Amino acid sequence: MPASNLREIILDILLTIFKDGVYSNIAIHNALEKVQYFSKRDRAFITKVCEGTVERLIELDYCISRYSTLPVPRMKPVIQNILRMSTYQILYMDSVPNASAVNEAVRLAQTRGFYNLKGFVNGVLRNIVRNAGSIEYPSADKEPVSYLSVTYSVPEWLAEAWLNEYGMIVAEKMFASFLEVRPTTIRLKTSRVNRADILNSLRNQGVTVKKAPYLPYAYNISDYNYLPALDAFMKGLIFPQDVSSMLVAEAAGPRQGDYVIDVCAAPGGKSLHIADKMASYGMVEARDLSEEKVALIVQNVTRADLINIRPVVMDALMHDQESEEKADIVICDLPCSGLGVIGRKADIKYRITPAKIQELQELQRRILHNAVSYVRPGGTLIYSTCTVSRMENEENVRWFTENYPLTADSLDPYLPHELRRHTTAEGYIQLIPGIHECDGFFIARFRKNE
Repeated sequence: MPASNLREIILDILLTIFKDGVYSNIAIHNALEKVQYFSKRDRAFITKVCEGTVERLIELDYCISRYSTLPVPRMKPVIQNILRMSTYQILYMDSVPNASAVNEAVRLAQTRGFYNLKGFVNGVLRNIVRNAGSIEYPSADKEPVSYLSVTYSVPEWLAEAWLNEYGMIVAEKMFASFLEVRPTTIRLKTSRVNRADILNSLRNQGVTVKKAPYLPYAYNISDYNYLPALDAFMKGLIFPQDVSSMLVAEAAGPRQGDYVIDVCAAPGGKSLHIADKMASYGMVEARDLSEEKVALIVQNVTRADLINIRPVVMDALMHDQESEEKADIVICDLPCSGLGVIGRKADIKYRITPAKIQELQELQRRILHNAVSYVRPGGTLIYSTCTVSRMENEENVRWFTENYPLTADSLDPYLPHELRRHTTAEGYIQLIPGIHECDGFFIARFRKNE
């Protein structure tokens, strides 16, 4: 495919993300769905430039601003994103000649109707090319917040918060981990399936398979073109899921015959995992807010061919009297700020704010208030989030045990030995990106008092 055509697609994706507010994973997925006939190389190029431009947005704007007479926020969206995608190629893609990146950017500006600005685009990018190895960044010693913000493309409020909370060494490891290339992690179906057969199926289709940490059924895969086209995926033998998310089912410790309620289940990964662990016994009621979300669960349940899971449309904010004290286990994997998965969803760091975190904490507590009533005496409640926000995690654990008939229950019997520490004995674990070999995630286990 001609490079110009690929860059046209990239520009349209970036405009969809930054101008229209569509999440990058959705915008990229929708665009690639339309060009499944493209080669693996071309699809990879589109993905890399789009994802790279999004995840390094603050740094790219910083670099552009140093060589532009016009501030980036005042530029037309088309020009903004032509400069961003081209600067990313210049700074981070050795496979793209600098001259090609500049020339294609000028051509794009012209074909999109900005003929009078092609000289501006050319001048800014040629300056960046000339100075690429000597761009002056904020000092880590003198301006630590600005340094973290620009170097790792995170908002200053987040850089300051984690600097204060974790210190420079850990904060920098966390932010750096978000910029690392991440493999696709999958969970193998374990009930009624031979693990070796699944792995052989993947390898026979040219997929590179490597063991993931912590859990025996977790693997990292790469060198595939389109995940849904893999035989193992179509047959419901593999499920894309990070190890941190898999640990929720381990922490729940389901037994055959248990009745489990997952109050915010879509798209169903944790519910499917628990149903799989119970080997077709018991029942998992996988609830979510809307028909659209539950349709995603149904789709995955159908593919998994599991008979002990029931998708249900139900708002977790609405109390369900019929479920009171019925569940052996209640899973509360609740809406959160998502700050632990920035490495997979870079948009999060630009969309979340301290005020939104406060709103989310209030939402979480309203859902938890209902969920605790569904747990039978002696039963288990699992609270989890994909964030590293203490307001949403440790503060909620403290609030929960102070206000409800719940006792923190040790996670040690359920977690791999290498993850056990003093907090797991106290009933919770904060997985930290860059420190642990998985996404940032929080899991707490409670026992309802008899």
